[in-house]
Amino acid sequence: MGGDIGAAGATIRSPGAVDASPAVVAAPPASVTGGERVARALQAHGVRWLFTLCGGHISPILAAAKALGIRIVDVRDEATAVFAADASARLTGVPGVAAVTAGPGITNTITALKNAQLAQSPLVLLGGAAPTALQGRGALQDIDQCPLVAPHVKRFFKARRVRDFLPMLDQAFALAASGVPGPVFVECPVDLLYDETSIRGWYAEAAGHGTGLADRALRWYLNRHAQRMFDRAAEPQDPAPQAVVVPQASDGSQRAALAALARAERPLVVIGSQALVRAEQAARLAAAVAALELPVYLSGMARGLLGREHPLQMRHQRRLALREADCVLLAGVPCDFRLDYGKHVRRSATLIAANRSARDARLNRRPDVAAIGDAGAFVQALAQAWVGQGGEGSRWAAWRDTLRARDAQREAEIDQQAAQAGEHVNPIALFRALEREAGPNTVLVADGGDFVATASYVLHPRSPLSWLDPGAFGTLGVGAGFALGAALARPGCELWVVFGDGACGWSLAEFDTFVRHGIPLVAVVGNDGGWTQIAREQVKMLHDDVGTVLARTDYHAVAAGFGAAGLLVRRADEWPAALAEARALAAAGRPVLLNVWLDKTEFRDGSISM
Repeated sequence: MGGDIGAAGATIRSPGAVDASPAVVAAPPASVTGGERVARALQAHGVRWLFTLCGGHISPILAAAKALGIRIVDVRDEATAVFAADASARLTGVPGVAAVTAGPGITNTITALKNAQLAQSPLVLLGGAAPTALQGRGALQDIDQCPLVAPHVKRFFKARRVRDFLPMLDQAFALAASGVPGPVFVECPVDLLYDETSIRGWYAEAAGHGTGLADRALRWYLNRHAQRMFDRAAEPQDPAPQAVVVPQASDGSQRAALAALARAERPLVVIGSQALVRAEQAARLAAAVAALELPVYLSGMARGLLGREHPLQMRHQRRLALREADCVLLAGVPCDFRLDYGKHVRRSATLIAANRSARDARLNRRPDVAAIGDAGAFVQALAQAWVGQGGEGSRWAAWRDTLRARDAQREAEIDQQAAQAGEHVNPIALFRALEREAGPNTVLVADGGDFVATASYVLHPRSPLSWLDPGAFGTLGVGAGFALGAALARPGCELWVVFGDGACGWSLAEFDTFVRHGIPLVAVVGNDGGWTQIAREQVKMLHDDVGTVLARTDYHAVAAGFGAAGLLVRRADEWPAALAEARALAAAGRPVLLNVWLDKTEFRDGSISM
């Protein structure tokens, strides 16, 4: 169909029948708008905050959500909004929600969407779109959004009528959290969000008042289109949240796992993020792990599950332990690059894979026992059955002692490395000090490469769901969004963000957001003037540091320019006072950036992943 709509005198050519009426039909009595329906659906599904970057295509959603008491958290980059929704979902178990405008607003979210998909994090992204009558006709920011977004979400919903929004969002929320969790997209065309009277008025202006055949055809087409859009819109309609489907592993897989444990002499458990998809089950999962009395390694969102120090939790030499174990339970963990594609587990060991995803359970290594279902629920059921049949972990005491002795030896080595003095600040010593000082309600957000990987060896999360990292995608730039999500999901927490100096570049503008929304946090930027994780191997293998060199930039001054507090630390003797000042400022409600100049270390040589 040729022509344009959107300004007085614009034309649309339609091959359909002609209505000789001189004007667009008047709207029926006012009804609940599309924007209000979206907001009501969010409220019904327990959404307390909506992350966004404003745009004309989504304004009615933001205004309606605010009117219902949903907190609107506006950011400086659409990706930040999606990262924040991702973090909120991980910490609460309720799908996080972000709303972004059409076209470039949506394309800016693709990396964050893919990160959530690979991290199996449930969220709902509301995306604006051009008016339904103008799609494909060159309207502002009008692109075919489905091919761009669909590969990165569980489903792409496209609203075509005002009445679509409530049932569509009911489905979207249930789908995001059911089965293997992940993001869902709902496209919201702008002319479905405003009231019918205004939209018909806009259409009337576009149609004009001409009496020619083309003018009458245009009016006929717009009337018919508006009737379809607002069909039955005045009828009462309420949200109807659907049950979330939590898949359960079979009884047979549980029996097989129990038999394997009964035979094992050196069993081991690795628990990953997927086991904590149901955030409200974290305490029960921790109790189940303790009841099994198996040595355990925690990764991703599972870090902190057993608290700061627990005798069953091991932190170092995981590869060696996996190679020695004769029975390995992977709970919510695939055999991807982090487990050397399954080669860390020796072939003679009994491998038990508990996972919501059948594909992930069998990725690169076929398990002896495939428990396809919720990994956290499987561990809980396994522990209950183990205790019920009189299972005891005392016969594994020597095996646990061996692993703990290795941990103690590695901690002693880290202490020795932390004691090495240089011109600036030893990053290991920095994290040792932070580990001592951070409070019991600390939430840690990790965004970076070399500096953050060092932190993962030294920092001990205090409680379940108190560590946030991007996950398998290894995405840089998550820090600000994750911090926003954590601040809202855990009000009153002591919030720390650990940035590499490369990664912090994505988040600096969001210090404006932190200030405007009163988000007290302490960001520690490890400033060694380079993309050090890449440089380590690149220089060694290629003898060239091209592209890996940064400046010792005044990141603290940038934060201060946005109204936050910025502190510079160049020497080790400045660190203790700066740490104390930063904690005091954050406790008083102010965001803080600590720009810490680091010494180069050999702590992570040979750490590149393929």
